[in-house]
Amino acid sequence: MCLQKKKDIKFTLSRQEDIIFGVNQTLHIPFSWADRRPIWLDKFFYVPKAYDRHAESPPQKMFTNDAPICIEYCCGNGQWIVDKAKQFPHLNWVGVEHQFVRAKQTWVKGQKQGLTNLCVVCCEALLFTRHYLHEKSVSEIFVNFPDPWPKRHHAKHRLIQPPFLEALARVAYGKGYFVTDDAPYANQMVRVVKGSTDWKLLLEAPHYVHEWPGYGSSFFESLWKQKGKTLHYIAIERNL
Repeated sequence: MCLQKKKDIKFTLSRQEDIIFGVNQTLHIPFSWADRRPIWLDKFFYVPKAYDRHAESPPQKMFTNDAPICIEYCCGNGQWIVDKAKQFPHLNWVGVEHQFVRAKQTWVKGQKQGLTNLCVVCCEALLFTRHYLHEKSVSEIFVNFPDPWPKRHHAKHRLIQPPFLEALARVAYGKGYFVTDDAPYANQMVRVVKGSTDWKLLLEAPHYVHEWPGYGSSFFESLWKQKGKTLHYIAIERNL
């Protein structure tokens, strides 16, 4: 969802969802286009599109405890990360999604299930990592089915590229995992990690596997498997 000039964005839960929560909850983005700015709501961090004054909004503490933080980029509708937040309540989870509608879906799922260890971020992945995370604050990174941009002249828009790995290196101190159904993108991921002095590949050549028992299920994981596509799982670790 893109912000339109001179209009506010207001997301109100349906009556049925109000009954589930027991209160009339609203996510309200309370500013016009000219006054737009990042804002923390209830477990939801929103960064407006076409916003470039990131230095005016320094990173904030996302959770009230100091449990390790795990981040899923490209969290989509939230199926994978909501399951993980339930399965590992001793960890804090952050779902990052650029599309407002999908980020909203993840937030609703977390609210319905009362997950206090889940925050949702609506922001472009590289911008969020560069400007809104503290150094060495993230335990594990998961990038699940990022857009493969399959056309050659669109490949420059892919997320897994040197600038993103450099940004991750500033904030992460553990391992990372990439999953894609696109073979050319998987090979590019391997090349990018090989070219990084901050990260190393953990799997033997070709540096990915096609099955990862217990990794978790998501909408796209189920979809691509149903369509007979081969998945590629890549594991990396920080060079400290």
